[in-house]
Amino acid sequence: MISATARRGTATATALVCLLAVPAHAAPEPAAAAAKALPSPDLPGLHGVLLTALRQGAPGAMARVDDHGTTLRTAVGIADRKSLRPLSNTDRFRIGSVTKIFSAVVLLQLADERKLKLDAPVNRYLPGLLPDGRITVRHVLSHRSGLYDYTNDMFARTVPGFEAVRSKVFTFRQLVDRSLRKPRTTRPGGAYSYSNTNFVVAGMLIKKLTGNSVRTEYQNRIIEPLKLRDTFYVHPRTKIPGRHARGYLTPDTAGAALVDATRQTASWAQSAGAVISTTRDLNTFLSALLGGRLMSATQLAQMQRWVPAGSTQAYGLGLRRRNLSCGVSVYGHTGAVQGFYTYAFASRDGRRSLAALTNTSNNGAVLNTMLGSLESAFCGKPAKPRRGSAVVERYEDIAPGVALKLG
Repeated sequence: MISATARRGTATATALVCLLAVPAHAAPEPAAAAAKALPSPDLPGLHGVLLTALRQGAPGAMARVDDHGTTLRTAVGIADRKSLRPLSNTDRFRIGSVTKIFSAVVLLQLADERKLKLDAPVNRYLPGLLPDGRITVRHVLSHRSGLYDYTNDMFARTVPGFEAVRSKVFTFRQLVDRSLRKPRTTRPGGAYSYSNTNFVVAGMLIKKLTGNSVRTEYQNRIIEPLKLRDTFYVHPRTKIPGRHARGYLTPDTAGAALVDATRQTASWAQSAGAVISTTRDLNTFLSALLGGRLMSATQLAQMQRWVPAGSTQAYGLGLRRRNLSCGVSVYGHTGAVQGFYTYAFASRDGRRSLAALTNTSNNGAVLNTMLGSLESAFCGKPAKPRRGSAVVERYEDIAPGVALKLG
């Protein structure tokens, strides 16, 4: 074990690097992909990304890379601003929209079981739910339904919006109804338009087709088979169980004190963003997914039918593809929930995976900085912003139609 410490205010930031043997979950790469090996991860560069996030206002930041049986960990800053306890990769946290991959996996497994057809209308399974019968399951999972994202209105004012829903419990139908009050953003099957409403509908489909809660289906289909010992869906309970990082929400007003947003129902998100996990479990999950352990090859291919979603990324079915500066593409999802930003991505074969977290949100500078963790983990060098380039990430997975505070 190698450790280094850096001081930020009264808090001590600790970096830990551990090399551990862990079982590989992924199937072998195709020959063409295997011929071009990924560069070795740049751990000092990754550590530097986290330190930059601290300077930009994050109380803490951490990352874990699992690579062909080797594990690299680094963590800086604090998990709790009161106790000043250092952040650790063993801490649990809210993963936000990385939850969408869990929901998509369940539905694709149901497609394998012939209980669901991706190109069937949603209204076939949920009669009368949507006003346009042309919206299919595939449209929902790829954010091409045109359903308005209700979080744009819910969190137009960041802290007041959060406090208004922190302890509320919504039904899926109540959240969909909030969306349907607004015009749709595109025709069914049109351009990608990110909306949390889509994955609330996904949760409704899971419940209708299985007769069980999304918690039960996540547990039986993903958490237990993969032995994810730190992954939970506790909605509507407000507490993160066990040892966890506290999450701090950045107010819209510059210089205002951070708001501890750790305890909440996360009912505004549910199947779109309410799972709790750790960096270890997220890497295990993505390795299993991309290694073909969670669904048939046919459905995994469906998951990776990409539509454009910006200049450097595409979207499949609940899965993002990001194209990095070194020509490598990585697969996973970002996650934003009040107090936490998550990046969880893996190589195409799942053999290298990264999970990175900062325990703050609504801070565009931190969000952009953490994108550099992918460059360090998969390209072998820290991200180097191009001179005069535009902000890489202007919006987040909460209220995507509302501009972020850029820090």
